[in-house]
Amino acid sequence: MKPLTPDAIAPPFARYSHGIEIPAGARIVRTSGQLGLARDGSVPPDAAAQAEICFANIGHILAQADMSAADVFHVSAYVTDRAHMAGYMQARDSFLAPATVLPTSTLVIVSGFTRPEFVVEVEVWAARTDP
Repeated sequence: MKPLTPDAIAPPFARYSHGIEIPAGARIVRTSGQLGLARDGSVPPDAAAQAEICFANIGHILAQADMSAADVFHVSAYVTDRAHMAGYMQARDSFLAPATVLPTSTLVIVSGFTRPEFVVEVEVWAARTDP
């Protein structure tokens, strides 16, 4: 994957790329939005812990396709309040730490999710060219 960050526009203000070029022939995986729902059905009260669950779930989905965080080229995230952005971003940056190319990113503040205890939802796109 090739990051696209033109000099003609302001640089990203967080850990993301303005654009990503995907090589021809790459396999693509898109996840559904993942909520902070643990396997046992519990939902932690804070955004950081919910986001960690979201990214752990995404990691399991990607692993089933023989992919990892290093293959992610776009992250879309939704939080219910600006106060949840820092916790989400901490979990996102931890998840993406092994990536050599930062993905594109969208973060939107929404009014809510299916259940009021959810404060974060994350979905990703990933691509991999097999050798």
